[in-house]
Amino acid sequence: MHPLLALLGPLALFLPVVGGDTDPSAEQGLLPAPDSTAANPAVGETIEVFDFVDGANVQQVRIEQRVTIRIAPRDPAVRPSMLAEMAPRSGGPAQTTERKMGKCVPISGIAAVQPESGRLLLFMRDQRLVSAGLEKSCRAREFYAGFYLERNGDGLLCVDRDRLHSRAGASCKISRMRQVVAKAD
Repeated sequence: MHPLLALLGPLALFLPVVGGDTDPSAEQGLLPAPDSTAANPAVGETIEVFDFVDGANVQQVRIEQRVTIRIAPRDPAVRPSMLAEMAPRSGGPAQTTERKMGKCVPISGIAAVQPESGRLLLFMRDQRLVSAGLEKSCRAREFYAGFYLERNGDGLLCVDRDRLHSRAGASCKISRMRQVVAKAD
């Protein structure tokens, strides 16, 4: 086939069909039925170029929905206010410990993220602080600018299931989650 015809072929689909008789399928915008005389056209006869699917009326619709959520890094004013409740009355730095929690947190509940000493601190909207450990091959400092993740059907971020994509290019799974609480003296 000549390359020019290959480029102009799709444009022919926009042109109205010229002919003496009207086909009811042409009025509805359907493809015309195949013609048996079009197999060996003589000079001057028209060639049917619209018969790509053997005259069948094929329609296909494919709908995809993909939701990507961005979790931004924390605002510098957020951390002191959230950790102030954990600080001892003496005014020194907050003494914290980690305790077990479930393996999932709601994505909509994550307010901000901060990398810290090999883990990610997730600041939750309900004033909790969650420590998220990453796979061994991942470094938390690559998530300094936040991360992206795809929303699942259940809307949860779970251990060993969901991948976090950093804005710096890293892609990691969470290996464990712990809730950060004030240390009881």
